[in-house]
Amino acid sequence: MYRMDAKKILFIAQEITPYLPESEIATICRNLPQGIQEKGHEIRTFMPKFGNINERRNQLHEVIRLSGMNLIIDDTDHPLIIKVASIQSARMQVYFIDNEDFFQRKATVADEQGNEYEDNDDRSIFYVRGVLETVKKLRWIPDVIHCHGWMSALTGLYIKRMYADDPCLKDAKIVYSVYNDDFKNPFRSDFANKLQMDGAKDKDVKLIKDDTSFVALSKLAIDFADGVIQGSETINPEIADYIASQTQTPSLGYHSPETYIDAFNEFYDVVLKE
Repeated sequence: MYRMDAKKILFIAQEITPYLPESEIATICRNLPQGIQEKGHEIRTFMPKFGNINERRNQLHEVIRLSGMNLIIDDTDHPLIIKVASIQSARMQVYFIDNEDFFQRKATVADEQGNEYEDNDDRSIFYVRGVLETVKKLRWIPDVIHCHGWMSALTGLYIKRMYADDPCLKDAKIVYSVYNDDFKNPFRSDFANKLQMDGAKDKDVKLIKDDTSFVALSKLAIDFADGVIQGSETINPEIADYIASQTQTPSLGYHSPETYIDAFNEFYDVVLKE
């Protein structure tokens, strides 16, 4: 049942349960899209097709008409594969961004010993670009793009710089949720250069030129967001201070599982009025 004032909300998630084990992000990204859809809005939801997702059990299948594009990252071609699955109880589809080089491993962002993958920077670029290219192919024009987890942190930069003239994406408002999901090892030192090869300007990447830490990446995401949400009850204090200092950007404090769907839904309206 869609409303006259129905919005189109795109969720770019790092993890979603039941495809990955329960975590704060995975649980929110499972329940929030359903809750927003039940309020009469139209949704699309994306996540990476990490190698530890059981395709047969979760009935993933490739969407041939959306797959087959190549994305160039750091001078290398990477084929983009799109898969889809349904959460029947929620009447909700989830799209998966897949690529053999980046996502065919037995874990998500770190190996079984807990060592973070060295190419998490490239995986993040590929994921964000893959989502945006797929949304364009779907010819679906989102009003709000809500990003969850650091793997989605580059979305605002790409929308406002590399896709600034794209009719599907240029008017979308970006909401970034900050979680207590820090990565330990900074990204590689040429991270900013890779973004500049994609079209980012010097001033866009100034924060991550010499510092490719979780904090610096989060600040970049906040700079390019139209609204910021504190997703975890406690977050990195430096990031919390940075959110507070961005007085021109609407922000929303932490909300408990009982209240966040209503709170986020209202926050989308605040951001859309900006």
